[in-house]
Amino acid sequence: MRYETVIGLEVHVELATQSKIFCSCHAKYGAEPNAHVCPACCGMPGMLPVVNKRVVDFGMKAGMMLNCTINRTTTFDKKSYYYPDLPCAYQTTQWFAPVAVNGLVEIETSKGKKNIRIKQIHMEEDAGKLVHDIGADVTCVDFNRTSVPLIEIVSQPDLSSAEEVEAYLERLKNLLRYAKVAECAMEHGTMRCDVNLSVRPEGSDQLGVRTEMKNMNSIDAIKRAISYEVARHIDAIENGTEVLIQETRRWDDIKGKSYSMRSKETAGDYRYFPDPNIMPVVIDDAWYNAIQASLPEFPEVKRARYISELGLSEYDAAQLTKSIAVCECFEEAYAVCKSAKDAANWLLSEAMSILSSRKMTPDRLSVNGKSLGELIQLVTGGKVGRANGKKILDAMFDDANLNPAEYAEQNGLIVSNDTGLMEQVAKEVLAGEEKAVADFRAGKEKALAAILGKCMKQLKGNCNPQVLREFLISEIGKM
Repeated sequence: MRYETVIGLEVHVELATQSKIFCSCHAKYGAEPNAHVCPACCGMPGMLPVVNKRVVDFGMKAGMMLNCTINRTTTFDKKSYYYPDLPCAYQTTQWFAPVAVNGLVEIETSKGKKNIRIKQIHMEEDAGKLVHDIGADVTCVDFNRTSVPLIEIVSQPDLSSAEEVEAYLERLKNLLRYAKVAECAMEHGTMRCDVNLSVRPEGSDQLGVRTEMKNMNSIDAIKRAISYEVARHIDAIENGTEVLIQETRRWDDIKGKSYSMRSKETAGDYRYFPDPNIMPVVIDDAWYNAIQASLPEFPEVKRARYISELGLSEYDAAQLTKSIAVCECFEEAYAVCKSAKDAANWLLSEAMSILSSRKMTPDRLSVNGKSLGELIQLVTGGKVGRANGKKILDAMFDDANLNPAEYAEQNGLIVSNDTGLMEQVAKEVLAGEEKAVADFRAGKEKALAAILGKCMKQLKGNCNPQVLREFLISEIGKM
């Protein structure tokens, strides 16, 4: 029998606000444990929450980016469950009137384009973090993350493969980063995913038994987990190896297996009720219109503009628009150097090479675009060689305020017009390259490139390669 997989995702995204959702504590990642806590986010008796307006701004903006309808009156509710990293014994979330509903995201895979429906986006507070010390047999709690603002993006069960899940998550990350509402760094836990999965006979309209894998924070791990769960479900159905039940499971990426955690809760188990301490948030026309006016140019619109207005190839435009950080750097560089092709080449070649060597993703690009444009001008103007230009770019990754011209001058990277030095080096190299000279005379152009490379190395790249090439040809003609 052939089977089909049915997948729905609950994606939790920490919002890029400076402070938490209901208090003024710092919300940024990376502080010492329990450095950013106060009586409010620690659940002390008598402390009342105050809604961070910026969180609502970002919730609305995320909803608009995902083609959702914004609820003009949105409310907060209490979700009752106890866990050590949730000090109030309940989570403040949205159940009855979430900020956004009924959205749509288009993805593209090897099978073509597909629309994934968004059921809702709701705002809520994050829980803290448990740190297990197995050796000491203790568990420590870090409350820094408690009450950090989240949006949870709940999809309909429209996904049917690991490839579609990857495309969907990448699309969400791209759109939310374009809107600058979230960092979406899965390696930092600022984007996490619950995978709801079931299997049914192909063509059936009945859903199978659903299991949920919680808090997945790596796309590769998600893909492996989906593959494992699909195989486990099919094996249980066909061979009776186990009785499938609705449950929450934990994925062990080292062992490549999932393990049962608990039976899956239902909405009734959480006993949702309106939070009496938080008044409904009413979004008037002025507020709604202001957020709508702040939406960025969408990636596909930007890509089309790069092709039609700037003359970039479809490939270059597609690669640039994968990251808003790269796009912004490109546009700033282009404004200075006036060459879209040069700006694109430097970003997609030299900059990406440096990012890769530093194990950084394109979204971590922090190079000053204006400075990159000035560097490109130095190279295209013949004042700095391309190889030395890359050295300067590498230094720009460490210092966003670096001035390319000053750095080149201070480090001896300016192209020299000293023809006497060029002549001396050329004669020295040619004297030791008799075979290469003979090969060039025999019509082998690559032989000259090898000679040119050795000369450039001795000159530390500080000469015009075209002038040097012509000089070498002239000298070979005299030999």
